[in-house]
Amino acid sequence: MFYYLTGKITVMDANLAVVDVGGVGYACHASNYTLAQLRLGEEKRLYTYCNIKEDAFDIYGFASREELRLFELLLSVTGVGAKVALSILSAVSPDQLTLAIVTGDEKTVTMAQGVGKKMAQRILLELKDKVGGELDFSGGVSMGDVAPAPKSGKLATATAALVELGYSQAEVGRALKGADVEKLSVEELVRYGLRAMVMG
Repeated sequence: MFYYLTGKITVMDANLAVVDVGGVGYACHASNYTLAQLRLGEEKRLYTYCNIKEDAFDIYGFASREELRLFELLLSVTGVGAKVALSILSAVSPDQLTLAIVTGDEKTVTMAQGVGKKMAQRILLELKDKVGGELDFSGGVSMGDVAPAPKSGKLATATAALVELGYSQAEVGRALKGADVEKLSVEELVRYGLRAMVMG
C-alpha cells in the first residue's frame, strides 16, 4: 500500500492530519509527536501505515520512519491495537519509548492513556528482544525498575539504545569514551552520549 504521502497539510485536529496530494486529501491518524512537527499550509512527508478492515480503511501517518517502525512493533504485541499504539506514541517521543523498552522502564510506558501496568509489562517483555536485542544485556534489563547493572551491562544497554536511535556503533563508541560508566546510570549514559554527539 502507501509507503509515504507527500503534500500540503490542510487540516490538523486531535490525532488527525490531512495531507493534500494532488488535490486529494488523505486523512491520517497521527500522534501528538508527529502533529507537533507539522504546520498548516506547509509541505510535509508522512510515512504511512494502512489499517484495512471489512468496514474501515484507516491511514496512520508519522513524521519519521523510526516512529512508524515503533508503531508497527507495538502492533505486534498481544492485545495492543492501533488506538493504544498511537496513544503510547502520543505520550512519549520515539527516543523515549526506545529507551524505555531497552531499559525496562515500565513507568514511562504507563504514561500513555489506556495503558496499565500489565500491558506495559507485556510490551516491554515482547519488544525487548526486537529493540537492540542483538547486544548483550546481561544484568542490564529487568521488568519494572532497572536493577543496578555491572559496568559492561550498563554500557551495552546504553549503546543499544543509542544505536536504535540511528547512530552507528563507531559514533556511539566515541561519544561514550569519556563517560564514567561506574557512576552513571543507563539513562544518564544515554543522555551523556546524545550530548556528546550533538556537541561534537
